Amino acid sequence: MASKDEGSVDELFAQLPKEGQLALEQVGMGLLELRRIAAGEGGIRQVRGILSEFTTNSHPRRLGDDEGPTERSEVWPWMRLLLVAVAGVVICLLSTYLINSTALFVGWACAVPVAWALFKTRLSRGGLAARCLVGAAYIVLIWMGSYSADEWYLQVRGQETTVTYAKPHYSESHGARVTYCRVKLPDGSFREVFRNDKWCTDLVGSKTTAVVDPAGHYRPVLGHKSDVGGTVDGYVCLGAAAVLVLAPLTAAALGRANEARSDRGGRLNGTAA
Repeated sequence: MASKDEGSVDELFAQLPKEGQLALEQVGMGLLELRRIAAGEGGIRQVRGILSEFTTNSHPRRLGDDEGPTERSEVWPWMRLLLVAVAGVVICLLSTYLINSTALFVGWACAVPVAWALFKTRLSRGGLAARCLVGAAYIVLIWMGSYSADEWYLQVRGQETTVTYAKPHYSESHGARVTYCRVKLPDGSFREVFRNDKWCTDLVGSKTTAVVDPAGHYRPVLGHKSDVGGTVDGYVCLGAAAVLVLAPLTAAALGRANEARSDRGGRLNGTAA
Protein backbone atom coordinates (compact mmCIF):
# COMPACT_ATOMS: atom_id res chain seq x y z
CA MET A 1 0.00 0.00 0.00
CA ALA A 2 1.35 3.43 -0.89
CA SER A 3 2.38 5.65 1.99
CA LYS A 4 0.84 9.06 2.63
CA ASP A 5 3.85 10.79 1.05
CA GLU A 6 3.67 8.54 -2.01
CA GLY A 7 -0.01 9.35 -2.37
CA SER A 8 0.74 13.04 -2.12
CA VAL A 9 3.53 12.74 -4.70
CA ASP A 10 1.21 10.81 -7.03
CA GLU A 11 -1.39 13.55 -6.77
CA LEU A 12 1.14 16.30 -7.41
CA PHE A 13 2.59 14.41 -10.36
CA ALA A 14 -0.87 13.85 -11.80
CA GLN A 15 -1.53 17.62 -11.71
CA LEU A 16 1.37 18.23 -14.08
CA PRO A 17 0.66 18.69 -17.78
CA LYS A 18 1.71 15.79 -19.99
CA GLU A 19 4.67 17.79 -21.28
CA GLY A 20 5.92 18.30 -17.73
CA GLN A 21 5.58 14.61 -16.87
CA LEU A 22 7.50 13.61 -19.99
CA ALA A 23 10.22 16.18 -19.30
CA LEU A 24 10.66 14.86 -15.76
CA GLU A 25 10.94 11.27 -16.96
CA GLN A 26 13.50 12.28 -19.59
CA VAL A 27 15.78 13.79 -16.93
CA GLY A 28 15.44 10.81 -14.61
CA MET A 29 12.88 12.39 -12.29
CA GLY A 30 9.96 10.11 -12.95
CA LEU A 31 7.33 9.12 -10.42
CA LEU A 32 9.45 6.39 -8.81
CA GLU A 33 12.39 8.74 -8.27
CA LEU A 34 10.09 11.43 -6.85
CA ARG A 35 8.65 8.88 -4.41
CA ARG A 36 12.17 7.99 -3.31
CA ILE A 37 13.02 11.66 -2.69
CA ALA A 38 9.77 12.23 -0.80
CA ALA A 39 10.58 9.33 1.52
CA GLY A 40 13.57 11.23 2.93
CA GLU A 41 13.51 13.93 5.59
CA GLY A 42 11.97 17.08 4.14
CA GLY A 43 11.56 15.22 0.88
CA ILE A 44 8.06 16.40 0.09
CA ARG A 45 9.28 20.02 0.09
CA GLN A 46 12.04 19.10 -2.36
CA VAL A 47 9.53 17.33 -4.57
CA ARG A 48 7.30 20.40 -4.63
CA GLY A 49 10.30 22.52 -5.61
CA ILE A 50 11.20 20.15 -8.45
CA LEU A 51 7.65 19.91 -9.75
CA SER A 52 7.24 23.69 -9.66
CA GLU A 53 9.87 23.93 -12.41
CA PHE A 54 7.80 21.76 -14.74
CA THR A 55 4.33 23.15 -14.29
CA THR A 56 2.49 25.93 -16.06
CA ASN A 57 -0.02 26.26 -13.22
CA SER A 58 0.04 29.42 -11.15
CA HIS A 59 0.02 27.65 -7.76
CA PRO A 60 2.29 29.59 -5.38
CA ARG A 61 5.10 27.77 -3.65
CA ARG A 62 4.66 26.95 -0.01
CA LEU A 63 6.94 28.45 2.62
CA GLY A 64 10.03 26.29 2.97
CA ASP A 65 9.79 24.65 -0.47
CA ASP A 66 13.09 24.06 -2.22
CA GLU A 67 13.85 26.94 -4.56
CA GLY A 68 14.94 24.71 -7.39
CA PRO A 69 18.25 24.47 -9.28
CA THR A 70 17.82 27.65 -11.33
CA GLU A 71 17.50 29.97 -8.36
CA ARG A 72 20.27 28.20 -6.48
CA SER A 73 22.58 28.63 -9.49
CA GLU A 74 21.98 32.38 -9.36
CA VAL A 75 22.52 32.78 -5.62
CA TRP A 76 25.18 30.25 -4.63
CA PRO A 77 28.14 31.62 -6.72
CA TRP A 78 27.73 35.03 -5.08
CA MET A 79 27.38 33.55 -1.61
CA ARG A 80 30.48 31.46 -2.25
CA LEU A 81 32.37 34.59 -3.34
CA LEU A 82 31.26 36.39 -0.19
CA LEU A 83 32.42 33.54 2.06
CA VAL A 84 35.78 33.12 0.31
CA ALA A 85 36.52 36.87 0.28
CA VAL A 86 35.61 37.35 3.94
CA ALA A 87 37.69 34.31 4.90
CA GLY A 88 40.68 35.72 2.98
CA VAL A 89 40.45 39.08 4.75
CA VAL A 90 40.07 37.48 8.18
CA ILE A 91 43.05 35.16 7.63
CA CYS A 92 45.16 38.11 6.46
CA LEU A 93 44.28 40.25 9.49
CA LEU A 94 44.82 37.41 11.94
CA SER A 95 48.23 36.77 10.38
CA THR A 96 49.37 40.25 11.42
CA TYR A 97 49.32 38.97 14.99
CA LEU A 98 52.29 36.77 14.13
CA ILE A 99 54.06 38.37 11.16
CA ASN A 100 52.95 42.03 11.34
CA SER A 101 52.67 43.82 7.98
CA THR A 102 54.17 40.82 6.15
CA ALA A 103 50.64 39.43 6.40
CA LEU A 104 49.99 41.31 3.16
CA PHE A 105 51.59 38.36 1.34
CA VAL A 106 49.12 36.06 3.06
CA GLY A 107 46.34 38.26 1.72
CA TRP A 108 47.74 38.00 -1.80
CA ALA A 109 47.93 34.22 -1.45
CA CYS A 110 44.28 34.15 -0.38
CA ALA A 111 43.48 36.29 -3.42
CA VAL A 112 43.88 33.20 -5.63
CA PRO A 113 40.70 31.45 -4.40
CA VAL A 114 38.96 34.85 -4.29
CA ALA A 115 39.77 35.38 -7.98
CA TRP A 116 38.53 31.87 -8.76
CA ALA A 117 35.26 32.58 -6.95
CA LEU A 118 34.96 35.91 -8.79
CA PHE A 119 35.16 34.30 -12.22
CA LYS A 120 32.69 31.61 -11.18
CA THR A 121 29.96 34.21 -10.72
CA ARG A 122 27.53 35.01 -13.51
CA LEU A 123 27.77 38.19 -15.53
CA SER A 124 24.07 38.72 -15.08
CA ARG A 125 22.44 42.03 -14.28
CA GLY A 126 24.98 44.03 -12.28
CA GLY A 127 27.38 41.08 -12.22
CA LEU A 128 30.38 42.84 -13.74
CA ALA A 129 30.04 45.85 -11.44
CA ALA A 130 29.72 43.57 -8.42
CA ARG A 131 32.86 41.68 -9.45
CA CYS A 132 34.85 44.91 -9.70
CA LEU A 133 33.55 46.21 -6.38
CA VAL A 134 34.34 42.99 -4.52
CA GLY A 135 37.83 42.81 -6.02
CA ALA A 136 38.59 46.44 -5.17
CA ALA A 137 37.21 46.11 -1.64
CA TYR A 138 39.27 42.97 -1.03
CA ILE A 139 42.50 44.69 -2.13
CA VAL A 140 41.79 47.71 0.08
CA LEU A 141 41.10 45.51 3.10
CA ILE A 142 44.21 43.33 2.84
CA TRP A 143 46.46 46.25 1.89
CA MET A 144 45.39 48.74 4.53
CA GLY A 145 44.47 46.09 7.08
CA SER A 146 47.89 44.42 7.04
CA TYR A 147 49.56 47.76 7.82
CA SER A 148 46.97 49.09 10.28
CA ALA A 149 45.80 46.01 12.20
CA ASP A 150 48.41 46.54 14.91
CA GLU A 151 47.25 50.13 15.43
CA TRP A 152 43.61 49.05 15.66
CA TYR A 153 44.57 46.34 18.13
CA LEU A 154 46.54 48.75 20.32
CA GLN A 155 43.67 51.25 20.30
CA VAL A 156 41.39 48.55 21.69
CA ARG A 157 43.66 46.50 23.95
CA GLY A 158 46.84 48.54 24.24
CA GLN A 159 47.98 49.80 27.64
CA GLU A 160 49.84 53.02 28.30
CA THR A 161 52.98 52.48 30.33
CA THR A 162 56.37 54.05 31.01
CA VAL A 163 59.26 52.65 28.99
CA THR A 164 62.96 53.44 28.77
CA TYR A 165 64.82 54.23 25.58
CA ALA A 166 67.36 51.48 24.92
CA LYS A 167 70.36 51.32 22.64
CA PRO A 168 69.09 51.37 19.03
CA HIS A 169 69.53 48.48 16.67
CA TYR A 170 71.42 49.17 13.44
CA SER A 171 71.38 47.32 10.14
CA GLU A 172 72.57 47.86 6.59
CA SER A 173 70.04 48.28 3.79
CA HIS A 174 71.15 48.99 0.21
CA GLY A 175 74.45 50.36 1.45
CA ALA A 176 72.82 52.70 3.98
CA ARG A 177 72.80 52.38 7.75
CA VAL A 178 69.27 52.10 9.16
CA THR A 179 68.48 52.85 12.79
CA TYR A 180 65.74 50.94 14.61
CA CYS A 181 64.67 52.49 17.90
CA ARG A 182 64.17 50.17 20.84
CA VAL A 183 62.65 50.55 24.29
CA LYS A 184 62.91 48.59 27.50
CA LEU A 185 59.51 47.51 28.83
CA PRO A 186 58.63 47.29 32.55
CA ASP A 187 59.09 43.49 32.44
CA GLY A 188 62.71 43.97 31.35
CA SER A 189 62.24 42.91 27.72
CA PHE A 190 63.40 44.99 24.76
CA ARG A 191 61.22 45.74 21.73
CA GLU A 192 61.59 47.77 18.56
CA VAL A 193 58.98 50.51 18.36
CA PHE A 194 56.28 50.74 15.72
CA ARG A 195 57.54 54.07 14.40
CA ASN A 196 61.15 55.17 14.64
CA ASP A 197 61.91 58.32 16.59
CA LYS A 198 64.74 60.14 14.82
CA TRP A 199 65.99 61.41 18.18
CA CYS A 200 66.11 58.00 19.84
CA THR A 201 69.90 57.80 19.56
CA ASP A 202 70.17 60.83 21.84
CA LEU A 203 67.60 59.59 24.36
CA VAL A 204 69.12 56.31 25.53
CA GLY A 205 68.33 55.85 29.22
CA SER A 206 65.53 58.43 29.36
CA LYS A 207 61.93 57.46 30.01
CA THR A 208 58.84 58.09 27.91
CA THR A 209 55.25 56.90 27.53
CA ALA A 210 54.31 54.16 25.10
CA VAL A 211 51.26 52.06 24.26
CA VAL A 212 52.18 48.39 24.52
CA ASP A 213 50.48 45.12 23.68
CA PRO A 214 49.89 43.16 26.92
CA ALA A 215 50.38 39.91 25.00
CA GLY A 216 53.65 41.13 23.50
CA HIS A 217 52.83 40.38 19.86
CA TYR A 218 52.59 43.90 18.44
CA ARG A 219 55.36 46.47 18.69
CA PRO A 220 54.93 49.41 21.10
CA VAL A 221 53.89 52.83 19.85
CA LEU A 222 55.59 55.81 21.47
CA GLY A 223 53.15 58.29 22.99
CA HIS A 224 49.59 58.00 24.25
CA LYS A 225 46.63 56.11 22.78
CA SER A 226 45.58 59.25 20.95
CA ASP A 227 48.91 59.07 19.11
CA VAL A 228 48.42 55.51 17.88
CA GLY A 229 46.62 56.51 14.68
CA GLY A 230 44.91 54.25 12.18
CA THR A 231 41.54 56.01 12.55
CA VAL A 232 41.25 57.15 8.92
CA ASP A 233 42.37 53.75 7.68
CA GLY A 234 39.78 52.18 9.94
CA TYR A 235 36.92 54.18 8.43
CA VAL A 236 38.13 53.40 4.91
CA CYS A 237 38.29 49.70 5.72
CA LEU A 238 34.82 49.78 7.28
CA GLY A 239 33.49 51.19 4.02
CA ALA A 240 35.37 48.56 2.02
CA ALA A 241 33.99 45.82 4.28
CA ALA A 242 30.45 47.08 3.67
CA VAL A 243 31.06 46.96 -0.09
CA LEU A 244 32.58 43.48 0.18
CA VAL A 245 29.40 42.20 1.84
CA LEU A 246 26.69 44.21 0.08
CA ALA A 247 27.95 43.88 -3.51
CA PRO A 248 27.57 40.07 -3.80
CA LEU A 249 24.31 40.11 -1.83
CA THR A 250 22.87 42.72 -4.19
CA ALA A 251 24.10 40.86 -7.28
CA ALA A 252 22.54 37.63 -6.01
CA ALA A 253 19.22 39.37 -5.36
CA LEU A 254 19.21 41.02 -8.80
CA GLY A 255 20.15 37.78 -10.55
CA ARG A 256 17.45 35.85 -8.76
CA ALA A 257 14.82 38.47 -9.55
CA ASN A 258 15.87 38.54 -13.20
CA GLU A 259 15.70 34.75 -13.44
CA ALA A 260 12.29 34.73 -11.77
CA ARG A 261 10.97 37.21 -14.35
CA SER A 262 12.38 35.08 -17.16
CA ASP A 263 10.75 31.96 -15.73
CA ARG A 264 7.39 33.68 -15.42
CA GLY A 265 7.66 34.95 -18.98
CA GLY A 266 8.53 31.49 -20.27
CA ARG A 267 5.63 29.89 -18.42
CA LEU A 268 3.19 32.47 -19.71
CA ASN A 269 4.41 31.88 -23.25
CA GLY A 270 4.04 28.14 -22.76
CA THR A 271 0.50 28.56 -21.48
CA ALA A 272 -0.43 30.82 -24.38
CA ALA A 273 0.94 28.28 -26.84
